[in-house]
Amino acid sequence: MTFVTKLRFQSGNRYELESAVSDIKSMIERKGAECKGPHADPPERIAVPQYRRLQPGDEFSSWDYTVYSRRLEIHGNDHIAREIGHMEFPESLHIEIEVEHKKPLGHRRD
Repeated sequence: MTFVTKLRFQSGNRYELESAVSDIKSMIERKGAECKGPHADPPERIAVPQYRRLQPGDEFSSWDYTVYSRRLEIHGNDHIAREIGHMEFPESLHIEIEVEHKKPLGHRRD
């Protein structure tokens, strides 16, 4: 039985994102784990309306920003995934960790 850990990183600061992802990828490779990625998603442009009062109506110009994201997959080595989950990251970085339990082909479902 294999565990696949999927990591998704998002940030408005592209350089901080690239730095964190490359540091994690090099750590994973140094420890001998199989890693796929980083895969880049297209940047997402977000516009947030800003109102002068608490109710809609009179507005300031909207606040526009870009969100960059990267994805990594770690196959096996759940101790490395656990280690990454306990790491400290900059506040501008949003991280999602998803763990899948993969069964080998031909494995019976009980």
